[in-house]
This record gives sequence, C-alpha cells and structure tokens, in this order.
Amino acid sequence: MTTNIHDILRYPHVTEKSTLEKEKSDGRVVAFRVRKGATKRHIKEAVEKIFDVQVEKVRTANFEGKIKRQGRNRGRRPSWKKAYITLKAGQKSIEFFEGV
Repeated sequence: MTTNIHDILRYPHVTEKSTLEKEKSDGRVVAFRVRKGATKRHIKEAVEKIFDVQVEKVRTANFEGKIKRQGRNRGRRPSWKKAYITLKAGQKSIEFFEGV
C-alpha cells in the first residue's frame, strides 16, 4: 500500500470504552479509526512518525456497516476498521484535547 502516512490514521476514536481503556492503562492505549486496507505494520509506522512515540503493539478490529432503512429503501453504512495502539512503557501519552 503506497499512501501517505497521514491517510492511514483517519481520526481518534473517542468513545466511553476507549476512554476507559486509556485511563485503565495510564494513557498507554489509544484507539483510532484507520484506513480499511491498512496493516498493523503501516499503522505502527504512521503513529510512530506522526506522534513521535514508540509503539509496543497494535490490535485491529473490522466492523461491518449497519443496514439502515428509510421507508421501503434499504442501504448500508460503510464498513470500517479500528485500531488499538499500545505505547511502550515510559512514552508520553497521546493527548487529543489538550488544555480542555
């Protein structure tokens, strides 16, 4: 896959579950929505270059888009991929909302 590293990470996936995971691990685990075709190696390289941290491991999960209806019409939301990135011990945590 020959793409820009900024195209691999879509945006941080901030939910209640991902926030609890981050708090439980002292800021070492962060969740991102990523490009569907991105591999763990591509995700690791992108996070290390963009945020200047060292990544210990990457866990990924694929999600199928939900079927939605409006009257008789049916459609499907797009499928997507999520990555949980675990930083090595002693690394600064990745902050999305600094100064809030």
